Amino acid sequence: MTQPVLGILTLYLNDAGTLEERKYYERMTVEGRKLGLQLFVFTPQDVNDAKHRIYAHFYHPESGRWARRWTAFPSLIFDRCRIQRTPRFEQLLKFRSRYSHLTFLNRPLRNKWQIHALLSKDNRFSAYLPRTRYIHSVNDVRDMLKSHSLLYLKPINGTGGRGILRIERLAGGLLNVQGRDQSRRIVPPQRMSGDKLGSYLAKWNLQDVRYIVQQGLQLKLSNGCVHDYRLLVQKNGEGKWGMTGCAGRIGAPGSITANLHGGGRAAKMDQLLEQWIGDAAKRDAVKREVEQFGVGLAEYLELCCGALCELAIDLAIDKRGRIWLIEVNPKPAREVFIRAGETETYRQAIVRPLEYALWRHKQKQRKPAAGVASRDMTEPPAHTAVSPETADQDDNKMRRPSP
Repeated sequence: MTQPVLGILTLYLNDAGTLEERKYYERMTVEGRKLGLQLFVFTPQDVNDAKHRIYAHFYHPESGRWARRWTAFPSLIFDRCRIQRTPRFEQLLKFRSRYSHLTFLNRPLRNKWQIHALLSKDNRFSAYLPRTRYIHSVNDVRDMLKSHSLLYLKPINGTGGRGILRIERLAGGLLNVQGRDQSRRIVPPQRMSGDKLGSYLAKWNLQDVRYIVQQGLQLKLSNGCVHDYRLLVQKNGEGKWGMTGCAGRIGAPGSITANLHGGGRAAKMDQLLEQWIGDAAKRDAVKREVEQFGVGLAEYLELCCGALCELAIDLAIDKRGRIWLIEVNPKPAREVFIRAGETETYRQAIVRPLEYALWRHKQKQRKPAAGVASRDMTEPPAHTAVSPETADQDDNKMRRPSP
C-alpha cells in the first residue's frame, strides 16, 4: 500500500502570501507523522496545471521551519478554504471545478439560508431552528419585529461574527441596534424610532451582501455577556460520525456574539451550564440531546451536500433547556477547547480528520479498478500522481523554481 499524502487546501490571506492557521497545520503535520501520513499545505495559486505539479508548503518539525518544493498532487485533499471577496477565491472555484475528480475529504457546504431551508424540510431538525427569513427589503425586518422583540441580522456567507446586527424592540416602540462590522469591530448601541430603521440599514447593504433575519434568543448571563456553545462533530478512523467535544463561549462585554475572534472567552460546557440551568437532571438530558442532534445533523447534511469530515455547530440553550441551532461551520477552528482547558479534546480535534483520511485512503486502495458500480457515492475516481521531487526551496524566496 502506497504511503498516503494529505494536501491541505487553503487560501493566502493577502498578496504577500500570508498563510492562515500555520500553527494548526504544524500540529497536524506532527500528529500525521505519528500515524504514517505525510502532509503539505497549498493554495490554487501554487498549482501548475500544465505540468500537474504543486509548489507546496512543507513543515519540518525537526527544525521548526517551513520550506517549499514542487511535488505531485496528494492522495487526498482537506479543504480549509473560507470565503474571500478576492480574485484568490475565484481561483479556488476554478480549482474545485477542474479537479473535482480528486478525493476531497470535504466538499463546500451551502450558505446559511440554504442550510436553513434544508433543515426546515426534516422534522428531526426543524424544531431546533429559530424563525428565519431572507431579507428582500427592510419590510422583512419590520414584519419580524411584529412577532419577535429580538432579532439578529446575518450575512448568508459571513463568518466569525462579521457584519452581524442585533435589533431589540424596547418599551415605547424604540429600537436598540448594535452589532459588529465586517472587521469584527463592535458597533456601539444606538436607540432609534422604527421609522429611522430603513435609513440605518441602508448603510449595511443588505441586498447586495445578502442577509437573513433571525429570531433572537435571550442568552445574557448574570454579568450581561451573551453566551453559546461550540459543538464539534467529526468522522473517526472508521468513517463514522461522533462528537469530539462541546465547549462554552462567553462574549466580550458589549458584544452581541460570543465568538472568540471577537474577544470572547472559552469555558467548559459543564461549568457554563451549571450557571444557566439549576436542575442537574435537565443538564444531563441537554448534553445527551446535544450529542444526538449534532451527529444526526452531520449525517443529514452530508447526505444533502456531499462529502464532509467535520462540522462545528454553534448552539444556544435557553433557560428551559431547549436547544437552538445558531450556525453550522464546515471549516471550524478548534482553539475553543484548548482555551477551555480541554487539552485532550483539542488533540482529538486535530487527530480525527487525519485518522479519517487514513481510513479513506485504505478504502480507495481496497477497491478494484473495475469496481465503479460499488464505489461510495462520496468517493471520486482514483488519481495517478507524478512522483515528487526532493529538493527543498527556502520559503522566503520569491521566485518559484520550475517544476
